[in-house]
Amino acid sequence: MLETHDFDNPWRKVYEWPMTATWLGASALTLAVTKTLPVPTRFGVATSLLCAGLGAYRATQAWKRSQDTTRVRLAEKQFIDIPGMIDLARHAHGRTSLWLGKGFQWTDIEASRMHALINGGLAAQLGKDALHKEGAYWLHGLAKEEDVELDLSMLEGHTLIVGATGVGKTRLFDLLIAQAIVRGEPVIIIDPKGDHGLAENARRVCEALGQPDRFIYFHPAHPDKSACIDPLRNWNRKTELASRIAALIPSETGADPFTAFGWKVLNDIVNGLIATGQRPNLVQLRRYIEGGPDDLLLKALRLHFKTKVPDWESRVSSFVKQYKGNQLLAYISFYKEIVIHDAQSVDLDGLISTYEHNREHFQKMVASLIPILSMLTSDPLTELLSPDFEPGHGKQVTDMARVIRSDKVLYTGLDNLADATVGSAIGSILLADLTAVAGDRYNYGVESRKPINVFVDEAAEVINQPTIQLLNKGRGAGFRMFIATQTFADFAARLGDENKARQVLANTNNKIALRVLDAETQKYIADGIPKIKARTMMIRYGHNVDSNIHDTYTASYQEQATEEEADLIPPAILSELAPLHYFARLSGGRTVKGRLSILR
Repeated sequence: MLETHDFDNPWRKVYEWPMTATWLGASALTLAVTKTLPVPTRFGVATSLLCAGLGAYRATQAWKRSQDTTRVRLAEKQFIDIPGMIDLARHAHGRTSLWLGKGFQWTDIEASRMHALINGGLAAQLGKDALHKEGAYWLHGLAKEEDVELDLSMLEGHTLIVGATGVGKTRLFDLLIAQAIVRGEPVIIIDPKGDHGLAENARRVCEALGQPDRFIYFHPAHPDKSACIDPLRNWNRKTELASRIAALIPSETGADPFTAFGWKVLNDIVNGLIATGQRPNLVQLRRYIEGGPDDLLLKALRLHFKTKVPDWESRVSSFVKQYKGNQLLAYISFYKEIVIHDAQSVDLDGLISTYEHNREHFQKMVASLIPILSMLTSDPLTELLSPDFEPGHGKQVTDMARVIRSDKVLYTGLDNLADATVGSAIGSILLADLTAVAGDRYNYGVESRKPINVFVDEAAEVINQPTIQLLNKGRGAGFRMFIATQTFADFAARLGDENKARQVLANTNNKIALRVLDAETQKYIADGIPKIKARTMMIRYGHNVDSNIHDTYTASYQEQATEEEADLIPPAILSELAPLHYFARLSGGRTVKGRLSILR
């Protein structure tokens, strides 16, 4: 049996008000008739009360329906101030839930109403004026809204946010970041375009909590206000540092000869720096790759001889005479002929091979590596990414591990609008550093059980292989990733491989879609949601007059209910969403229609 409420149109006219007026009028008229005409008083009063009761019942229905029609105001923007956001975050089910604005669970009932409205013609049922507003705000009027909350445990599967420019991705980040700050968790924000409001809101939330020191600001366009971040500070194995930079070399597969050679050169120089007691940084790597590792090799050989070879100075003097005072060639010869048999060093072997490599071929093989190092060490990044200050300096210096240990809020603006190439390189190496920290926490345990919240806006501009690894394995290290993009094709264009792009998508259990204009992205969102049986009703009227038989007339009335397979969220409807409105497919199979508030 078909239930009539499935076809209820919350946007129809409120016919119950005229009915209310009719019944109340009947009640008043009955009393008047009872008073003026010889009608039994008891009967007249009873009839009047009955009419008044029916009028009250219709008035209740009309009031509820009128409340539904006020949903036209759902097209207006909603705001929440920082104190209100802090209070909400503190009391959201004892900080075990994440608030995602106002909305309702989107089920087959709401979907059937949507399909019925669309099939019946939106202009005919809602009025042409309703269609003049930006976006299909009427979707949010198909059910009564309430607070949308997501259990924090669901965030461990990471969250993907998609939406066109200017529809609310950054404003959603505002709400998510503010709640993470209130929970006292470390927050890392990577913002390629450098949204001023995003940084200011994060800073002001920290200040409102009485914790202004928690906020750390990094932006290459404002070096005077920016903290310094050392992306090579954290490592457990020396090879990690070479892998971190080699991941930035443009490559279709990540295993071509140029990438492999670049990794080897980086690793040899890193080993040489560590062997001589120096902490590797980007400036030093660029220096020894562009200018050759001569000085570094000389220092490494001298230190090795000093610690491993007795009376080395007198023994090496004959080699120095042989090479006419050229210490470097003399030391290499002394190492290969004498020292290698008793005190071989793998690090020295690699550094010597790099030094002896044909210089012309060497320059060709590192041709794609040198531009990356140049980008990351040009002013003002020389100090911002390779800090090497004397004790007592006043500059703030940090790294990803320190940010996480101290529960800091790190905002990193990449200034991609001014220089997209350099900004992308900065974001990529910071994400690679973050992946190394995640590996450290995963392998050796963590001191704190607090999760780490990582927000990456315009993720397609900075995503790389280490980021995919972070999505794959970050859950075990306590990482919660929130990545925002405009279309899924952006990931394929950045990574150069559609399969890698799908790896990114497959590693996000929560998907939040604001207005999406790309057809492929729309289809991906809709295909991941089960189909429903949408109910439709057909009404037929008919009449017929038989001309052969006098006065014979027939008429018919028919109602037919049918069910057809339909999308719970049709792909095309995603392009009609109003700004700040979204559909969310959450971990566990829950689908939500919601709208966001703007954090003032």
